[in-house]
Amino acid sequence: MVIAAISGMMVYTIILLVLIIAWAAWQMITIVRRNQVATVIDEDTFQAGMRKAQVIDLREKKDFDAGHILGARNIPYSTFKAYHTGIRADLPVYLYDQGKALSTRAALMLGKEGYKDISILKTGYARWQGKTKKTN
Repeated sequence: MVIAAISGMMVYTIILLVLIIAWAAWQMITIVRRNQVATVIDEDTFQAGMRKAQVIDLREKKDFDAGHILGARNIPYSTFKAYHTGIRADLPVYLYDQGKALSTRAALMLGKEGYKDISILKTGYARWQGKTKKTN
């Protein structure tokens, strides 16, 4: 009887609300997991420590060639699972992409592999103000 009284629009609203809550919960879980394995750092901290770290650009090659942080090497996230073994675990790892999404995924993968000193650029390459290089 109660179900019959609920309009079709109300059902869609409830489903949409449940999906939004599930998405928000997933985002929070991802943030907590990321913070357990990596540190999100600002641009100044990134620049100060990047000479002692392995700077990894997770964007695709065409984006890397169009412009990247000076001193970074490109390991696209699409191939990261196969090629991340070239990253040394005894040195700090600085990750960046256009934002933070790919860096978060890569940090979680490295954390599972036992890497301890992982940092992610807070603003991503999109807002990078430091030195860059273009590969043409």
